[in-house]
Amino acid sequence: VNADAIELSGGEKQKLAMARALYKDAPVILLDEPTAALDPLAENEVYQKYAELTKGKTGVYISHRLASTRFCDRIILIDGATDKDSIAEIGTHEELMKLGGIYAHMFETQASYYKDGEEQKDGE
Repeated sequence: VNADAIELSGGEKQKLAMARALYKDAPVILLDEPTAALDPLAENEVYQKYAELTKGKTGVYISHRLASTRFCDRIILIDGATDKDSIAEIGTHEELMKLGGIYAHMFETQASYYKDGEEQKDGE
């Protein structure tokens, strides 16, 4: 190991990995939890840039953080609660929210963590 080397944080490593994938200019980009180590503001910035840079390409990413799905053209929700993982819902964010199914429940649950925090701040 080089004594002058710099240790990257988890978020910096994820940004670097995404940049490398985009630099290769492949027609399909597959990412698994690409922003797990980023804070919400950095995550939002990354997904906005990612959407710009992948226009005309197929980008597939796996994420449990549903805020990122708002940038997707199509969302495929895989339900792992059954014996066999299966596709439970397919659509855009708006379509799946109107459907009021598993995706909508999961999205609202995750969003409530942010809403509850704001309500607590306002109520102090």
